[in-house]
Amino acid sequence: MPLELIKEVNGVPEVEPLNKLHKVDFRSLQLGCDYSKKYIQGKLSRISPLTYGGNRTPILKIGLQEQENSDSENNTISVLFFGKLAKDCAKVFSEGDTIAVAGFIVLSSSTNRDGEHCLFLKAFEDFKSTVYVYVKSVIDFSTESMSLVPATRYIYTPLNELKGGMIVNVYGVVKFFKPPYLSKGTDYCSVVTIVDQTSVKLTCLLFSGNYESLPIIYKNGDIVRFHRLKIQVYKNETQGITSSGFASLTFEGTLGAPIIPRTSSKYFNFTTEDHKTVETLRAWASTHISPSSTLVKLCDVQPMQYFDLTCQLLGKAEVDGASFLLKVGSFLRIYSLHTKLQSVNSENQATLLALEFHLHGGTSYGRGIRVLPESNSDVDQLKKVLECASLTANQCSDGICQSECEDSFPTSSGSVSLYEVERCQQLSATILTDHQYLENTPLCAILKQKAPQRYRIRAKLRSYKPKKLFQSVKLHCPNCHSMQEVLHESDLDQILQENATKTPDTKLQNTLLYDSKVWTTKDQRERKVAVHFVKNNGILPLSNDCLILIEGGTLSEIYKLANKFHSVIPVRSGHEDLELLDLSAPFLIQGKIHHYGCKKCSSLRPIQNLNNVVDKTSWIPSSVAEVLGIVPLQHVFVMTFTLDDGTGVLEAYLMDSDKFFHIPASEILTSDYLQESMDMIMNMLCPPGIKIDTYPWLECFIKSYNVTSGTEQQICYQIFDTTVADDVI
Repeated sequence: MPLELIKEVNGVPEVEPLNKLHKVDFRSLQLGCDYSKKYIQGKLSRISPLTYGGNRTPILKIGLQEQENSDSENNTISVLFFGKLAKDCAKVFSEGDTIAVAGFIVLSSSTNRDGEHCLFLKAFEDFKSTVYVYVKSVIDFSTESMSLVPATRYIYTPLNELKGGMIVNVYGVVKFFKPPYLSKGTDYCSVVTIVDQTSVKLTCLLFSGNYESLPIIYKNGDIVRFHRLKIQVYKNETQGITSSGFASLTFEGTLGAPIIPRTSSKYFNFTTEDHKTVETLRAWASTHISPSSTLVKLCDVQPMQYFDLTCQLLGKAEVDGASFLLKVGSFLRIYSLHTKLQSVNSENQATLLALEFHLHGGTSYGRGIRVLPESNSDVDQLKKVLECASLTANQCSDGICQSECEDSFPTSSGSVSLYEVERCQQLSATILTDHQYLENTPLCAILKQKAPQRYRIRAKLRSYKPKKLFQSVKLHCPNCHSMQEVLHESDLDQILQENATKTPDTKLQNTLLYDSKVWTTKDQRERKVAVHFVKNNGILPLSNDCLILIEGGTLSEIYKLANKFHSVIPVRSGHEDLELLDLSAPFLIQGKIHHYGCKKCSSLRPIQNLNNVVDKTSWIPSSVAEVLGIVPLQHVFVMTFTLDDGTGVLEAYLMDSDKFFHIPASEILTSDYLQESMDMIMNMLCPPGIKIDTYPWLECFIKSYNVTSGTEQQICYQIFDTTVADDVI
């Protein structure tokens, strides 16, 4: 077996499978030697997340520390596992484990910082590598899906005690979830919101390169257990995300149902205490959480409804070659299925309406499909219903069934058109934040009216510009309404280097406002760099509360200082005082966020005016700008939306800082996570590769205004008081 667990009792292994193999010291490892019949052993000191190489081959990297020669400089070596062995090991390994690797290849990596070559080991099944993991005790479950695991005692944290930066183990009841879907990168993503007896909710964003490694959730009310969940705070809300070694178990939440963990892992810990925890959560949820109202039977379905359907797959047909592989006879749960009335041609030319079922693209509102196992209680109930239905069907004549079918759907005579019903009933991917009294106005009517006016509309996003979303971020002056591009890092570095040629004036150092420190760089230019530490009531604050002024610094040097100090202001020596650089550069840098000022509207004041800032620990950008005579520019998204409601097409302008997308425009250029979130939102609002009929509806406020260009006047439109719905984000 490529992976074996060895039980230890009082520190002594029950079996010794390595007796016939030769053990190798780390320091004696050499390139080109045969280690197919030899092994190394050590303590697991580091585990990297499972990654995927060419052809999606799983790769796991660990650090192995030799216990016998712990004082040696070469007591740790990296080991790379490939293929199925990597996946299996990733499910079992924990830091601190004692493991042995038998059958491996010694390779050399590129030189390290000291100019030396580093050795590492490669292990995979084709080379007949075997990994042995020593566990202190073993629990043997009779269920096939459960196997041998280390009996580690885990501590579980209530959801009301979570704080940013913690890595925790938690239990919870599922309130909302999105089945796993492929993210913009290489990983799969799942969104799960849980709650526990503290009534605190926690939304978790879970990523994995392996679809099967994410929680196997079938419906709201299921119970989940997460190990090694990392807690972070985003927009003042606590979130959970995956960390190294993340693992999950899922249990059915129905009272009385068998407690069988759902997981793709063959190795996990489940004790009698865990069993009691699941039972306790089930009992609490039965009285505090209403059962899922989205599970609907076909006989209860109404037009223009969204619901979850549990059913059996009786047949399938490939439509476009991109169909999902589903086995006929499987039991499925289809989430957020949409019923629509559709016209049907008939021989007598009378218009009939038939009920159609649509599963729209994307993952909004938890859309997706799951295959349910035979052991699921809902499947068991469905089987019983289908058996009864089969008997009933044999007693039903074709004529009676046809009659009932025809009576089920009304004709369109005297009813609202299908298009209008669809517009009124379908959920919107955006919500309105004000002016709820306004009625919807068709775009065809808006295009005929004069400006200025305000309207409430319901339309679909046919297209948008710019397509490269990072190009949508601009700098806007609220005073003169001018717009300018965000400075590229290379251009900013050029400005800073041009100002670094001037030597700092010693007369302007060590004042009542700040203490100064000057050093000379070791490059050929021997550049002088001065850092001035601004005091708070004559006392230097701690670095995380301290504002510094820097003269002669490059962009990389400023970034290093910005990571350590609260705020940084680039300055230069003037005739009588330090002064700001040209406002082409930021007047204030906080972490990765750059604050710019308007050249046209600002009237710069001396740096000594920083004494007038009341709060010298928070260094609020607007307060700093005010005392220095700066009108700050605002980071905004500037986009053009082409909207279509079926009656007309209209281009509307969007200018937003953080309300529409719930994403700060000032942070997105330096955050891969926010950029991916923005891409996901736009792909939900305007899905690529499908017909506009299946796009989500957007409910928006727009205002019209006149723009004069030379002798020509035209009417333009701008979106306002509108935001993306929370369940789209």
